[in-house]
Amino acid sequence: MMRSPHAFTVAVRKGGKPGAEIALLKESIRPIGERYPLLKKAVLRGSVALFEALWLGMRALNFSANESMESEDGRKEEVGPLAMAGTMIVALVFALGLFLALPLLLTYLLGTQYSTFQGNVLFNLTDGAIRVGLFLGYVSGISFMKDIRRVFEYHGAEHKVIGAFEAGEPLTVENARKYTCIHPRCGTSFLMVVMVLSIMLFSLIPGSWPLWAKAASRIVLMPLIAGLSYEFIKYSAKKRGSKVIEALILPGLWLQRLTTREPSDDQLEVAIRAMDEALAMEPR
Repeated sequence: MMRSPHAFTVAVRKGGKPGAEIALLKESIRPIGERYPLLKKAVLRGSVALFEALWLGMRALNFSANESMESEDGRKEEVGPLAMAGTMIVALVFALGLFLALPLLLTYLLGTQYSTFQGNVLFNLTDGAIRVGLFLGYVSGISFMKDIRRVFEYHGAEHKVIGAFEAGEPLTVENARKYTCIHPRCGTSFLMVVMVLSIMLFSLIPGSWPLWAKAASRIVLMPLIAGLSYEFIKYSAKKRGSKVIEALILPGLWLQRLTTREPSDDQLEVAIRAMDEALAMEPR
């Protein structure tokens, strides 16, 4: 999947088979911030960008699933919109339960056994440490799955092609191959910033609040955390070279070593096709 300022494209190998024909989804888009200037303001634009990314990601998943699935007799199978919506809802509930509710509950249970966990700082540091540990364990675990590993390879292909584009080189497999799978503006780095900022902001919540209030506050604060994380990613991209900034973004870059893998030439071809189509749709 590639996103340019005014275009959204998805390239998929039909049937999920290397060397097969590439199917394309191409759409012109008008960012919400252009329609509603208020939403282009700092912090607000981060929450809007996250919402747009989630929506486009769902569209891309639906399209890729339908194009890559084939029955044993060669006929194309399709995932219906209701099935896809149901899958995304289940995934969202699972993510909130695993990375938000479970760490909070475990920390709360520790607090009932040890009085030292009742304070704001220690409680939220423990909650954050458990959340980060669960996230790293989850990503590491799924990386051993064959299909997920292939997804991570395509993720690496996207980064390599973007690297070649930002360097001003022609988009060819040979040129893209030279670049790294790691990119400072990756969504994986964004997630790491979100986790760190959440620990800092959640530490402001009084330790005396009941469990339900702490859980509700985390949901309420998520848009603010997303907005601040987005601003940090944008700022850090402009200040590359600063030793302080390089140190701050390093954990996010390390995390990308879990979510990207070296792609094949076949996968680079797909990423290049998606990028070429997105660029072609931009107004001249």
